[in-house]
Amino acid sequence: MPITPEHVGRTYPPAPPYVVSRAKIAEFAAAVKDDNPAYSGDDPIAPPTFAAVIAAQAWSALFGDPELGLALHRTMHGDQSFTFHRPLRDGDAVVAEMSIEKVRNRGAMEWVGILVNLTVDGETVCEARSTLMHTREDADA
Repeated sequence: MPITPEHVGRTYPPAPPYVVSRAKIAEFAAAVKDDNPAYSGDDPIAPPTFAAVIAAQAWSALFGDPELGLALHRTMHGDQSFTFHRPLRDGDAVVAEMSIEKVRNRGAMEWVGILVNLTVDGETVCEARSTLMHTREDADA
């Protein structure tokens, strides 16, 4: 069964908490070659795109939903945006909860807009939105 606009509003259980650490912040900053001093020292903050690492953990619920029939190998990540309420910091135990915000179908292509709400101690710290483009399996035939 294809994913349809009727799936908009579906929310998935939260992913296990992801604990942000100085080491993870430093690794990520090095990987993206960003030497901003805010990402090091005694009280570092995470680079903004670090939120994608945590948000992506919530995606497994979407791909594990048998009703949707989404397959990672037929999916392309088309868009990403973040709305921050505060930076992610060393020691934050971040919980990611995903919901489907938008679905468009065009032939064998599906555009799925998802929201991953990132919270620390129940407070929203970031909203990560993505658009995924998915091709139905029968399109290969």
